[in-house]
Amino acid sequence: MKFTILLAALFAIAAAPVSALACACCAETGTYLDVKLRPEQLTANLLSELRFDSQADLFTTEAGFDMIKGLDPVRPEYDSGDWTAQTRFGSRASLNGQTWRFDYTTPKGQPGSLVFPMPVRLELFKADIRDDENRPNGPLLYKEIRLRGTVSSATGFTRAGWRRGTTYFLLFQGRGAGCDEPSDFTNWRLEISGPRADYAFHGKLAPPVESSPD
Repeated sequence: MKFTILLAALFAIAAAPVSALACACCAETGTYLDVKLRPEQLTANLLSELRFDSQADLFTTEAGFDMIKGLDPVRPEYDSGDWTAQTRFGSRASLNGQTWRFDYTTPKGQPGSLVFPMPVRLELFKADIRDDENRPNGPLLYKEIRLRGTVSSATGFTRAGWRRGTTYFLLFQGRGAGCDEPSDFTNWRLEISGPRADYAFHGKLAPPVESSPD
C-alpha cells in the first residue's frame, strides 16, 4: 500500500501544472514512508548528482582504533603523535554507471579504495519527526536513502580487511519536502562489514552544481 501511495504521488506531481508543483511537493503532517525501490524509481539522476566533500572521517568511539577491524595499515598513523581528534582523510567518491567507487587518502598519503555495484533495490525512508509544527507548507521531512550490497574489490589500505563476501551499507541523510532533490541530502556514511572488516567512514555532501541558464 505504501508503494502504491508513493507512485500515485509521483504521477500526480508529473501531471500537475507548474503553478501547483509547490503544493504537490508539500509533505503532510505525520508522514512516515519506508519502501524498497529500484534505483531508477528515484527522482531522475538524483544519486549521480550527489557531490561529496573532499574530506571524510573515520568513525571511532572512546575505544579509539581498538574498535576498528580491517584497516591495519592505518594503525601506525593513528598511534603516532600526529593524529588528533580533528585528523581527517582525503576522500573522493563517484557513481559511474552502476558502479560506486570511494577513494581515500590517509593524512600521511596512504591510498585506499573500495568499489561496489549499485544494488538491484534500495530503501527510501521519509518521516515527519515533528520538530516544527508551524511550517506553512507542511513539515520538513527527515530522509534517508539506504544502499546495501557486496564490495567488489578493495585496494591500498582497505585491502587488508577485504575478503569475498565483505558487505557495504551506504547511507545518505537529509531533510526536505515531499519531493526528493539532490540538495535535500547533506551527509553520507559508508559502513564496511565482513569476516575481517568492521569500520565506517562518514562525511558531508557538497551543494549540487546549479545548471546554468540557457
